[in-house]
Parts: sequence; C-alpha cells; structure tokens
Amino acid sequence: MRVTSVLSLASAAAASTASFSAPAGTASPNVSAGCQALRAPLGDSLFFKSSSVYKYEAANFWSNTELMAPGCVFRPQSSAQLANGIKALVGAGAEFAVRGGGHMGIRGSNNINDGVLIVMSNLTTLELNTDRSLLSVGPSHRWADVYTYLQGFGLSAAGGRLGPVGVPGLLLAGGVNFYGNQVGFGCDTVVNYEVVLADGSIVEANKTSNPDLFWALKGGSSNFGIVTRFDLETIKSPKVWAGTHTVSAEYIDQFLAAAATYASDIYDPKTHVVPALVPGETTLASVILFYDSDNTSYPEIFKPFTDIPAISSTLDFKTVSEFTTETGTMVIDGINDVFVAGTVKGTTYKELMEGITIINQTFFNELPKLYSQVPTANISTIQLDWQPIGADWMKASEARGGNALGLDSSQVYLCYAEVVEWIGSAYDDIVAEWLENTTYKINNATQKAGLYDAFNYMGDAAGFQSIFPGYGAKNHQKLIDVAQKYDPHAVFQTLMPGGFKVY
Repeated sequence: MRVTSVLSLASAAAASTASFSAPAGTASPNVSAGCQALRAPLGDSLFFKSSSVYKYEAANFWSNTELMAPGCVFRPQSSAQLANGIKALVGAGAEFAVRGGGHMGIRGSNNINDGVLIVMSNLTTLELNTDRSLLSVGPSHRWADVYTYLQGFGLSAAGGRLGPVGVPGLLLAGGVNFYGNQVGFGCDTVVNYEVVLADGSIVEANKTSNPDLFWALKGGSSNFGIVTRFDLETIKSPKVWAGTHTVSAEYIDQFLAAAATYASDIYDPKTHVVPALVPGETTLASVILFYDSDNTSYPEIFKPFTDIPAISSTLDFKTVSEFTTETGTMVIDGINDVFVAGTVKGTTYKELMEGITIINQTFFNELPKLYSQVPTANISTIQLDWQPIGADWMKASEARGGNALGLDSSQVYLCYAEVVEWIGSAYDDIVAEWLENTTYKINNATQKAGLYDAFNYMGDAAGFQSIFPGYGAKNHQKLIDVAQKYDPHAVFQTLMPGGFKVY
C-alpha cells in the first residue's frame, strides 16, 4: 500500500510455550494426520494441491509474506461442518491455520506449511435485522462487501478503513475505525458472536450468554475459538466528508504540530484522522481526514491540517463504500511487508508533540541504514503514521461494556505504526532486523522521556512484539482464564500455531 498502507489490519504469528495433551491413542501433532482426518467426513470440502480450489485459496493472500504451502485446504460450508472438522483435527492432534480476509501480514499468522488451511470463504452471511439496527456478517467478507451492502440503506459500520481488509481479523484485534470517537473500537459494536469451540460445540457469546467469552473476543483474537458470525451495530451515515490531504516536505513541522493539536483536544466526535509521513525522493506528509456528515465540509477542528497548502487532495462528500474503495486502490498485492506498532501517551499538547517528535526523529535518523542495504528500486513503501485515541473513544467503548484492550480514558494515546513494504525476498531479513532495531531505539527514547506505553495495537503489530501484556496484568490474566475455560486442552494455543497467544 502507499499512503494508507498502515491502515491494513493484521494479526501476527508468535511462538507458544503452552503444551497440548493429545487424546489417548493419537500421535503428536503432524501434518498429514490433519488432511487424512478430514478426508472421510468432509471430503466434499477438502481440497488438495492438484485442485483449482487449492491453487486459488492457497494464493488468496494480500502479501507474499503470507504465502506458504498447506497440505490441504478445508473450506467449510457451514458452522456445523467447521465444528466437525475441528473435532476431527483435535482427535488427530493435527495442526491447522485459519484464514479470513487474508490481510494478516505476518508469515504463519493465517497460513501453514503442510498442515490444514481452514478458509472461511463460504461462510457468507450478510443480512440486516428487521429494524436494520444490527448486521450479521460471516467471516468470509471483506469490509468492501459490508459497506457496499449497507450503503443502499444509508448505513455504515465501525469497520476497516480499507475496503480489502477482512472482517474477522479487524474485529478480533479490537478494530480501529472511522467512527471510533462515537462508538469506540469496532469490537465494541459487536453484540453477539457465534463461535466454534475446540470441542466442536457451537455457542453464542453476548452480554447474557457466555459473557466472559464475549468480553475476551473484544481484542483477544483467536485464542478461544473460531468466530463464524458477527452481529454488530449499524451506524446511520449516508455520506461523509472525507479524503486525503497531502502537503510537501517544507510543511512537515507544521503538519506534525497539527497532529499534536488534534490529539490533545479531540472535541468533535464526528472526526477521525490518520496523519502519516511517507519518505522517498521527497518526503510527503499526508493525512486521512474523515468527518461523519453529509452536509458539513472543512470543519473547524481540521483547520490545522487544511490550512496547510495541499499538493493534492481528495476531500469531498462520498459514501463510506466509495471512500474505502478509494483507499483500497492503494493496496498493492504481492509485495513483502512488515508492520510494527507502538504507543506513546500524554494529556497535553506538549507531551504529545514531544512523543511525535521523538518517534519521527528516531525513525528518520535510522533510515540511511536501511537505504544502504536495500536498493530504493526495491522499496515499495516506507511510512510512519499516528492514530490518536482520546477520551471520547474510550468512553464510547466503556458505554458498550468495555473490551480487553485496557486503555485508560484519562490519557490520550498516540498509537503509531512503522511500515516497510519491499520487492524481493532477498531483503526479508534485512528489513525485519532494521525495523526491530529501530523500534528498540524508539521505545528506549520514549521511555526515557516518560511517554512510552506498553500497548501495541494488534492490527499493526510485528511478530517480534508482545500484545497481551500491554493490555495490563489484570486483563491479561482474565484472557488466560477465559482461554483455559473454553479451551482447556489449549488447542488454539498449540495446534493452531499462528496468531498472538495469550500464554
């Protein structure tokens, strides 16, 4: 992706230290056992390497980073068939991966070598309830599907900011979205989950049925089961005023000051911004501006940005479907990528500006080391951006029952993301090492300044990062307890090796 690449939501692979006790009489986890276990009961939904379905599904990922070689592809036709498949895999002690939208850009997070790749392509529920206040969505969908469906009713949802992003990955990671200052994270708008558990049972999780699981799924990712349907609130939003406002390098200081000004006083909940710096031959500063109104343009709160002369602008009235199609055209398939997340926090303009400045200076000071090892012709995108999350956002989350992320409404959080996308696998290790070292230096500098926060937004995190400790010790332990309750044999900690694990 280009200017908006960091908005793509990702899950990540992390090594698990938990142990799995396979049922008596079964072998330890191995590849062929999974495909063999599914062959008899689920043959009509199981596909091997010679089939066109396998070839399509095994390649249906956003980034080259995600491409692997599963032993077979299991494409369930229903929740019940998926449940039967999970029982068979657990019985065989066999490893598997689960892919929803295919934008979880870390190797092994949603794919697997030799094991069973479960794809959600045929779980296609997409329907409104009678009064159109709730939308039921299957995990096959990407947000472009959702917004296209909803725009015919003058509705929207708190979902992905790029059309190609998948529904399940975003919602299970928390869900940064355009409407955050009004409704909180995307997960906060989910009122019910249908979930396949490790024992093959299918349960509903909501405020009254399995409420602990309901809470844990709001940011706890894939540690508890496989979600086969999300029931979420709709938002009346027929059109919005939105687009990207891009300025030249000479205005970067003013641009960063605008970002700190907005973050320190987010007084209009209809707003959403994503400021980003994009280095290249000439560094550009570009901000996504979103205002939830079909009749107000250039709101006062955006003036620190819009008063800067633009070299390009797409700001206009449009539907969310149109806007996420616009941003979605910036997604580049078939590249290699690494995203890294981080956070600083404060309560004043001075603190937030200092945090932005430290991150920006450290990142740009390290860039020559990357350029010295990777030819510029092989670098598709480098980007650094910030996502402000303030009191309105967190209070909206709390009003809907809260989530697992553990953010404190007395603080303003500036979540940032470092992004590098490149061409050529020869540079994979170089880029990964550079980003890890750069992140280490940023964290040290922000800790020294007293601005560091341990929260790493899962959707933008790298495989070397930890997630759940950043939710706070209490929430982390609660997630572990919920995982052990609903998955006592740690199936989703061990047999499904991809994804961030709660323990």
